[in-house]
Amino acid sequence: MCMSVPPFVSVITPFYNTHSYLVECIESVLSQTYHVREYILVDNCSDDGSTQIAEDYAARFPEKIRLIHTSSFLSQVANFNFALSSISPESKYCKIVQADDWLYPECLERQVDLAESDESVGIVSSYRLKGTRVLGDGLPYTQSILAGRDLCRLQLTTSTFLFGTPTTVLYRSEVVRSVSPFYDERTFYDDSDVCYRILQSWNFGFVHQILSFSRVDDDSIRGRILHFGPDLLDTFLQLTKFGPIYLQPDELRPTLSKTTAAYYRFLARSRLAGRNNAFWQFHISGLSSVGLSIRKQLLLKHLFLELLRLLANPGLTVSTLYHRLRSRKPENGSRYASLPNVPD
Repeated sequence: MCMSVPPFVSVITPFYNTHSYLVECIESVLSQTYHVREYILVDNCSDDGSTQIAEDYAARFPEKIRLIHTSSFLSQVANFNFALSSISPESKYCKIVQADDWLYPECLERQVDLAESDESVGIVSSYRLKGTRVLGDGLPYTQSILAGRDLCRLQLTTSTFLFGTPTTVLYRSEVVRSVSPFYDERTFYDDSDVCYRILQSWNFGFVHQILSFSRVDDDSIRGRILHFGPDLLDTFLQLTKFGPIYLQPDELRPTLSKTTAAYYRFLARSRLAGRNNAFWQFHISGLSSVGLSIRKQLLLKHLFLELLRLLANPGLTVSTLYHRLRSRKPENGSRYASLPNVPD
């Protein structure tokens, strides 16, 4: 009896100075219940010993692991794009595993099985563990495949977020090859952005199982900006950019109005709390990625409303002043420390 050959899956780990986590990441890929034929490690000019780790694994598993070195240091997004451009022409699916994350053993098997069940599926996601929190809820257990447009509409109008991170999702390689570069370096949240773009013409699959682990690391790029409100900014940016594509006008207007109010209320509270230049540059840069800037009149409106709220609650006023005084302390290691504050 002739046995069918499992689809060719390319797994990719771009890395830069992740010595502490790289072994765990690589071992999780090598421990997959699905046969991995191609595992590409892309060294982005590491100088902390990560290169030696990758070289050791490539020497031990030459039939499976391919180690590539960038000729010069690349930004994270550029490095991801370079890595994706290196997948084999035979590849049917590809998966990025970020170097500080890892996969559960059944990850590839479960995601490939779902993708194979429906050729219209361009992206497969799943539940993920972020530290000790399980993320990715929002779908009924009986629903594993959705029309891409329905999934995007769900995310833009509710708090549901199923894309996760690059480690969470499996891409159909045909989709990756259809655009170059895959991730748009001009956007602020390139991984969410590419999913919204793909799902205009592909469907979405979801495995109701925890299949990946995302590390909570205060020193990671994401960790350094968590207190800047990145999720709120992301929601506002994606709704602004993709709302007109996925939502009807009568649905977009109230949703955008509600999201805009929540975002500017957050900015007003941050202004009263005395957030530093790094905070404001983060939001200025994010808004500029979709051709927007901070609307001063709207910010002033929400500042006035917040001041009224504080005056009506003396205890809250004292708390706000306390946190403002604490925020005067410089944020050590901030790469935005010298950037200008938001205009008055």
